[in-house]
Amino acid sequence: PSLLQLKLWNKYRVSNIPSLIFIDASTGKVVCRNGLLVIRDDPEGLEFPWGPKPFSEVVAGPLLRNNGQTLDSSALEGSHVGVYFSAHWCPPCRSLTRVLVESYRKIKEAGQKFEILFVSADRSEDSFKQYFSEMPWVAVPYGDEARRSRLNRLYGIQGIPTLIVLDPQGEVITRQGRVEVLNDVECREFPWHPKPVLELTDSNAVQLNEGPCLVLFVDSEDDGESEAAKQLIQPIAEKIIAKYKAKDEEAPLLFFVAGE
Repeated sequence: PSLLQLKLWNKYRVSNIPSLIFIDASTGKVVCRNGLLVIRDDPEGLEFPWGPKPFSEVVAGPLLRNNGQTLDSSALEGSHVGVYFSAHWCPPCRSLTRVLVESYRKIKEAGQKFEILFVSADRSEDSFKQYFSEMPWVAVPYGDEARRSRLNRLYGIQGIPTLIVLDPQGEVITRQGRVEVLNDVECREFPWHPKPVLELTDSNAVQLNEGPCLVLFVDSEDDGESEAAKQLIQPIAEKIIAKYKAKDEEAPLLFFVAGE
């Protein structure tokens, strides 16, 4: 592939094909990452130009509890929300769900306003019911395929399990909820605002696949070493992140310190 092709793959973080991404030509901003879902769901183009809608609008409608009770999506207002894309047939999903059930309890017990919304990718209503029976939170009804698909589109979901954490206004705090939950079992860092520099661990190494990364390797024998390394690249990372945030864009680089 040419250099231009590689640049485009990296710029739009394309990890699988076919991939169809809509951009606004005047600003260059991404309008929608999941173009293939869009043209499947809206073949007539009635929703064109397919720009992102607010979470509250996309999620609007009844939600389920696993005891069969329904509640309106407006019940999520004023809470942090974890939007959980998952399915019973996927082993990493099942192991994350076990951890997430504990995290959910801890966060609620600490008096935080937090809800999780399960968006199923199960292959049948039966497997959805079986999987949802293990979950203490709410779900989009399995039969409402249009709403499940709109949520997938809104967040450009490319694989499961994915946990997107939203603030009470419905804005994304982090797309890396899975990594955060596995790294912070005691939920001390909730709601997991992104850190400019991360310690490279087994559970967050998956982020190395997401695009260019800067990894500073240090001698793990010396305890103070990794803290000093973090202090060294933190101001650089903060400066770059702030610069892109001002343009309403994601920073083009992730920063890590690696010991072991």
